[in-house]
Amino acid sequence: MIDGYEGNIVTVAALKLMPLVFVRSLELRQAKWCDINLAEGMWKFTLTKTSTEHAVPLSHQAISILKDLYPYTKDRVYVFYSGTSSKQILSENTLSSALRKLGIPKEEMSVHGFRAMARTLCHERLYIKPEVIEHQLGHKVPDALGQAYNRTRFIDDRIQLMQQWADYLDKLKQG
Repeated sequence: MIDGYEGNIVTVAALKLMPLVFVRSLELRQAKWCDINLAEGMWKFTLTKTSTEHAVPLSHQAISILKDLYPYTKDRVYVFYSGTSSKQILSENTLSSALRKLGIPKEEMSVHGFRAMARTLCHERLYIKPEVIEHQLGHKVPDALGQAYNRTRFIDDRIQLMQQWADYLDKLKQG
């Protein structure tokens, strides 16, 4: 359904990217081109909830969406700028409104619901270790030794996770 959404190119790109990266809505809407390395396939930024550095490995599908959008917003600070002002980020209601325009009721899916969907399906269908998924979601992972000793980031596992997840979503689209 998302692939059939017609509207502002910025909104279309954000809507397509959201399920692929499953970050918080604000983090997606605040994405800056200077934080995205398309050649490396990595998006690095500070998490809004914990004020810690975070990395989102970008699947081939996510990179393609960003490359398609780049000519339209490359001269702006934000990847997803507001339709009313090129200096402001996309409104928090824009993606929710897009889901409703697609006929998806709020009881069925919310923008934040992409995170829950990814968390559940990555574990249940793709058999990804929960601690890898939790790191990708930007959650603090409990550890018996505490954060002072545990510096794991599972970056190689997360790179694999994000591509596997994107491929899984493509298979769902194909039926």
